[in-house]
Amino acid sequence: MNSEITGKIIVVGDNVDTDQIYPGCYLALTDPKEISSHCLSGVDADIAARFSQGGIVVAGRNFGCGSSREHAPIALLNMGAKAVIADSFARIFFRNAVNLGLVPVICKGIRSKVQDGQTLTLDYVKGVVTIRETGESYRTC
Repeated sequence: MNSEITGKIIVVGDNVDTDQIYPGCYLALTDPKEISSHCLSGVDADIAARFSQGGIVVAGRNFGCGSSREHAPIALLNMGAKAVIADSFARIFFRNAVNLGLVPVICKGIRSKVQDGQTLTLDYVKGVVTIRETGESYRTC
């Protein structure tokens, strides 16, 4: 079993809530492609179009706060995200992500070390995040 996820990243801020991840007005959608096109549209309407399949979302504090809807991690998975690396997560979002197969990882301070479009490798067994462009590595919590 491979314990690494490597992908291009998008960077978002603190307190990104579930309605920003997947706005409630789209909850009736069932087509995965349609769902993916609206993912993170509460942060930036064009973010899903720029996201690379197999990529990683990097966030600040309290990612996934707000409602307990499972649609948020489902939308991230449909967008092609393999992992979310953040300073911290809302408890229910974290549990929903794990249950649905989206890898949530705490790595304090990583958001300030990276930029959109860089490539990260997450080794979730060793607990290390490495920025490909700089070679810098950081421990996860």
